[in-house]
Amino acid sequence: MDISSQAEFAADPSTVYTMMTTKEYLDKVCAATRASDYDVTVSGATTKTSRTLPAPEMAARFTGPTLQVVEEIVWGDASADGSRVGALKLTVPGQPLSMNGTMSIKPGGPGTVVALDAELKVSIPLLGKKLEQSAAPAVTSGFRTHQGVGNTWLAERS
Repeated sequence: MDISSQAEFAADPSTVYTMMTTKEYLDKVCAATRASDYDVTVSGATTKTSRTLPAPEMAARFTGPTLQVVEEIVWGDASADGSRVGALKLTVPGQPLSMNGTMSIKPGGPGTVVALDAELKVSIPLLGKKLEQSAAPAVTSGFRTHQGVGNTWLAERS
């Protein structure tokens, strides 16, 4: 299932990239997603978060009440206009769910547009598509958390 979403920030791409690769910012994003437990690591242009989140209702009968969601983004170099593309990989250890795609940071909107474009896959015969549809809103909601947290983060630093 294709997943697409975007957030817009009133800052230049370089500032937004710095924000999105700062551990303290990613800690705030994890906390805002209702993670009961989380771990964030940043190593150069690679960010990795591991969060324990409530399982979507339809998935909970297979997974239990919570899921561990691991997200890794490996950011590429900046283009002349400050835009960047990051390779995104999301997994749920022990579960047949994965998401692969890109996050991009580019000039646009009030300053910068961050876009998510990925394919969500649940590898369970017959139920996979229904579980993908069940998980998709949680994935896009998690991404949209960047908007509110990012707006506050940038306002506190301007």
